[in-house]
Amino acid sequence: MVNLKRLTDQAKKVADKRGGTDSLKEDADEVKGIFKGKGSLTDKAKAAGKALKEPGAEKEEQKPAE
Repeated sequence: MVNLKRLTDQAKKVADKRGGTDSLKEDADEVKGIFKGKGSLTDKAKAAGKALKEPGAEKEEQKPAE
């Protein structure tokens, strides 16, 4: 039998580890954009996997150096 409280607690820990719900929404939007773009399904899946490995990494790279 599935322990829903334990499952919810684990989901909350993962969300907090990735930066909270706002970060999860941004990650979902990024993946959505990848899959709407051009290219093969394999290339899109690889790009989405790479994008999800480090949450917020793309935005940090785009920031200008101070």
